[in-house]
Amino acid sequence: MARILVTGVGGPAGLSLARQLRGLGHWVLGVDMQEVPASAADIVSLVSPASSAGYLWELRGLVANHGIELLVPTVSDELVLVAEAREDFAPGVEVLIADPAPVRIANDKYLTMRCLDTAGVAVPGFGLPGEFASVSEAMARFGGALVVKPRVSRGGRGVQILERTADGGRNAARIWASLDDSWIVQRFAPGTEYAPVVFRGELATGDDGLVVVLEKTELKEGRVGNAVSVRKVELSMAADVAHVARAATAALGLTGPIDVDVRRMPDGKPVVLEVNARFGANSAHAPELLDHALRRYVPGRLV
Repeated sequence: MARILVTGVGGPAGLSLARQLRGLGHWVLGVDMQEVPASAADIVSLVSPASSAGYLWELRGLVANHGIELLVPTVSDELVLVAEAREDFAPGVEVLIADPAPVRIANDKYLTMRCLDTAGVAVPGFGLPGEFASVSEAMARFGGALVVKPRVSRGGRGVQILERTADGGRNAARIWASLDDSWIVQRFAPGTEYAPVVFRGELATGDDGLVVVLEKTELKEGRVGNAVSVRKVELSMAADVAHVARAATAALGLTGPIDVDVRRMPDGKPVVLEVNARFGANSAHAPELLDHALRRYVPGRLV
């Protein structure tokens, strides 16, 4: 069994992953910037925020002191940093993250949309607030309600729907006035929302990857936000969702575990809302994802 470090062990994604790994018999060192229950991992260590100058050195020290074989980042704030440093840990230590360039693109929701749109992957209409004179102009261009959210953020933080309501759209106009181009605007996709989880292997290994489609059956904010509950969907019932999720990860050049948000437009067509280059909070509902990662990412060692 392996010795594995999981970051963000106090968050939904990290806690879920740590529990799965321990259930498989692996030894888990969990790290987080806040106090979390000791039961979250075999050992839990406090670390500085990812924005701190010494964060990577803290991780390197923990990896060396505890004989870590595999490091799995789960916190959005650290993904680019860890991807850029993934070759700088001790020899023999694997870091479960894609190359820095695709991780940087996935970390910015606007750049993600531009990349996918250019590659022909279905996405909702999108833009930056500065491209429109008013919220009314944006609604007219996209043909209805809008979603606005930070270009760089964690999970569903800051996501809001702007639409014409009984107040004549005054609330939407007020929110719009507070936005700058650190936000992205998307056409609101009103249909079923999915959280397909993907593992995409390195092309050189011949790994054709894995896609598991999860349907979000309840959202934290009602029509938007993180999933409160999900259910696994047979691929035969959501082949188009699996296809667009796989196409998105390929277009971005991501490898390893990837969490994708997909939603259906009024005509039923699935579109990609965003892509996260990490295990998501719902990975326990698709245990084959972790199994695939352990068997394929470090062949011959973590089986």
